[in-house]
Amino acid sequence: MTQLKATRITWLGHATVLVQTARGTNILIDPFIAQNPRYPANFVLPSKIDYILLTHGHGDHISDAVPVAARHDSTIVAIYELAAYVATKGAAETIGMNLGGAVQLREVAATMVEAKHSSSAQDEQGTHYVGVAAGFVLTIADGPVLYHSGDTAVFGDMKLIHDLYKPQIAMLPIGGHYTMGPKEAALAVSLLAPQVILPLHFGTFPPLIGTPAELALMVDPTVKVVPWVPGEEYSA
Repeated sequence: MTQLKATRITWLGHATVLVQTARGTNILIDPFIAQNPRYPANFVLPSKIDYILLTHGHGDHISDAVPVAARHDSTIVAIYELAAYVATKGAAETIGMNLGGAVQLREVAATMVEAKHSSSAQDEQGTHYVGVAAGFVLTIADGPVLYHSGDTAVFGDMKLIHDLYKPQIAMLPIGGHYTMGPKEAALAVSLLAPQVILPLHFGTFPPLIGTPAELALMVDPTVKVVPWVPGEEYSA
């Protein structure tokens, strides 16, 4: 049962996550909907999505950003070059930022942190440079500190993310092939020291074979690995 006055996190398949704060701010991260084979059937987004956060430019993370922003009156937040790119595609409201910076999104401080991954955008005119890959730390007033790593390998400076922000809930890719698999994600967990792991980027396509059960066997038993399915909500 959903707790009252809680932060609610809903997995919409792949790396797409909807964060809804207790005060009513709705944040959608990496919207991949129309072509996402694991987007939950019949799931309806809130009529108002205040902010859309993009971690990098690959199509399985930004393909629905502009249409969703138009339908739901959203501001898109991304690294500077990616924000400029989606503006050329029709995004009316954007916030461009960069690694190490933070923006205040109502009661949520969104800090852009490092990720280790490629980042480009493809369209009918070819491949475009759209900055580098990133993650986001969301520090919610009267709520938890969330970390969405975006697509990434494990890297030692995840320890700095722990030291600076102390995320309680970490959303990490575990599928392998294009990102960390369970073995690497387990090391990431040891560096980040969160209380809860919400696994992402697994099971969408055949190469993404890592599972939450594998990860759970490799981390400290005091860390909760949530074996969620698309459409499931986690409250904190």
